[in-house]
Amino acid sequence: MDTLTLLLHPVRLRILHAMTGGLTRTTGELCARLPDVPKTTVYRHVALLADAGLLDVVDEQRVHGAVERYYRLRGRPRVDPADAAAMTIEDHRQAFTAAMAALLADFTTYLDRADADPTADSVGYTQIPLWLSPAELAEMLDEFRAGILARMENQPSAERGLYLLSPILFPIERAE
Repeated sequence: MDTLTLLLHPVRLRILHAMTGGLTRTTGELCARLPDVPKTTVYRHVALLADAGLLDVVDEQRVHGAVERYYRLRGRPRVDPADAAAMTIEDHRQAFTAAMAALLADFTTYLDRADADPTADSVGYTQIPLWLSPAELAEMLDEFRAGILARMENQPSAERGLYLLSPILFPIERAE
């Protein structure tokens, strides 16, 4: 299975999100983090990600006669720019649907937590239409990328929580 197909699946996206930051997790821990996903589904998708080399097995321990594997994300999985450029309109539709399904499932899981506090957690989902020239768009994207890149290597710590940032950008109207 190619990387594009692997990354554009809602359950696999959620597994990869849960593994961010150099964390090591077992499949059982992932099941606990994805309570709405059947355990067999989590196990199957973890196996696909590991077989594809996106997850590394970093430890194994025997637990009640079974082998429990500890996984870690290998690097930052990305869709190759050439693969992205080769995507059809239908591929983009399917990719967007997968991303939105993963986002909705993660947000629902967050809201179902006993300690969910959207205001205190600075939850946001505002949509802001902007009129931008190509140069202004490029400048804004460069600034946005710089802000994200400056924080992408942050590691988990007592004062850091794991947040999911899902920027979505597309033209809704062209200047005439």
